[in-house]
Formats: sequence, C-alpha cells, structure tokens
Amino acid sequence: MGALRAGRLIILPTETVYGLGGDASDAEAVAAIFAAKGRPAFNPLISHVADLAGAEKIAVFDDRARALAQAFWPGPLTLVLPIAPDTAVCDLARAGLETVAVRCPAHPLARAVLAGFGGPVVAPSANRSGRPSPTTYADAMEETGDAVAASLDGGPCEVGLESSVVALLDRPRLLRPGSVTREQIEAVIGPLAEAQADAKRSPGRLARHYSPKAPVRLNVTHPEPGEAYLAFGPGEYRWNLSPTGDLRQAAARLFAYLREADRTGPSAIAVAPIPNEGLGEAINDRLKRAAGYVG
Repeated sequence: MGALRAGRLIILPTETVYGLGGDASDAEAVAAIFAAKGRPAFNPLISHVADLAGAEKIAVFDDRARALAQAFWPGPLTLVLPIAPDTAVCDLARAGLETVAVRCPAHPLARAVLAGFGGPVVAPSANRSGRPSPTTYADAMEETGDAVAASLDGGPCEVGLESSVVALLDRPRLLRPGSVTREQIEAVIGPLAEAQADAKRSPGRLARHYSPKAPVRLNVTHPEPGEAYLAFGPGEYRWNLSPTGDLRQAAARLFAYLREADRTGPSAIAVAPIPNEGLGEAINDRLKRAAGYVG
C-alpha cells in the first residue's frame, strides 16, 4: 500500500489477468500507467474497489447495478455508471467522461490490497498496449515490471480473460464480453442492447488489441507450414486450448498460449474455430481484436 500512497505503480494479481495498478485519484500515477503501457489516453481505465460500499463512493448505483453487483461481485464483472458527486476517480482515468468503470475483484491478494489502501485503484492489464494480457506473474513482469515499485505474485490467473463490461446508463449494454456471460447477465436484469452507443466508455474496445507480433488467422482447421496452431478439441497439439472443448479452460489458456506461440517466431498464429456461445463470445472477441478486426 505504501507504493500506491506514494503515487507509484504496482503489479497486482486478479482472477482475470494481472493488472498494472495505481491510485485512481492521482492523475500523475494514472499518467505513469499510460506511459508504461503506451496506452491511448482516450481509453478509460477500470477502478477497482474492495466492496460495494467503496464502489458507491465513486459511482451512482441504481437497482440494476446493485442487482448485478450482488449477483457477481466479487468477480469478473465491470459496471459502467454515472460518476458520483465528488468522485475520487480523476478525469484522466475516466478519459474525460462523466462515467466511471468500476469492479470488485475476487482475487484474495487484490482484495487485501484494496481494503488496505482504502480507495479506488485503476489496474489495466499489465501488458504493453495492444499486446496479449499477462495471466502469469512472469509475463506481467516481462511486460511492465520495469515501471513498478512493488509487485505481488498471485499465481496463474484463474479466469484468464478480462472482465465482462456492462454499461447501465439508459438501456443496459454489454460493452465487452467476458466470463460472466451475456446469458448470466440477462438472467438478472433482462435483455442487453447493442454496445455501439457506449463502446467508448469501455477499455479493450480498440479494433486491434491483445495482439502478438505474428499475424493471427482465425477459424483455421488446417494450419499452413510455419504457422503456430492453437487447437481446440480432440487431438495432440503443442498448444491445445482445450482438448475436451471446455470453453472455461480455453479462456484461461488463451493469452498464455498466444504468448508462447509468438515466442517461437511463427509466420502466423492460426487458431481453430471456437464456438460463439457462452464464454466463447468473449474468447472470439479477444481473438478478433488480436487479428485486427473491428468488433
């Protein structure tokens, strides 16, 4: 907590991916995060809090927001809400918007840090902007470790994909799919509208994002010579996202396997077809962005 209070950055484990954390109220700390990541300043950051009470200090909650928080927090769901009066989250962290993205993570180390710090912490994924997100401590340190004053090793990330993001400004909108699926969210608050109207309010919405150095080809059943292949389903492959077709296992392995495959210097990274249902929607969203498609 001392590093955060001093305006320095930390590597922070969460259940989704490792984050590059800083005090959300400190514009200089937020600027240091943008600099370390090489991240465009128009991309808002998620403010992480210890609990619902902490979230209500920085954002205005309605009945829908409270229902989702009660259903999925602590956990991998981010809510985009109007800012509370005198919110602690600085303008730079919000990309100048009158909204704030807020989440209560489930990882015990993250929760301990947030409770001890006592305020919101912005913690975008601890990778250089556009690169695959780190799901291990070693990958996080390789990406942005030289920018931090402290780091915490929380082991491999259980979920492996960034949080689902839902905007609750008028009609509820799914801005970014994640491990809390569209179906789970709609079971709590009803149908979700299209994301486009509020897409700018979510991180991870750039057309090219989560990208390795090698080009990425999608829906490939027969890779070309020289390509690294990320398989899905039965078969003996060096990188198989899930031999049993388990989407949760595939999500947890996705970024780590993209990184491992990229380190071999392939002509391209070919990825097997992934069902676009449930958690598959989130996996395909990340893969489309890795391949440079707008989605």
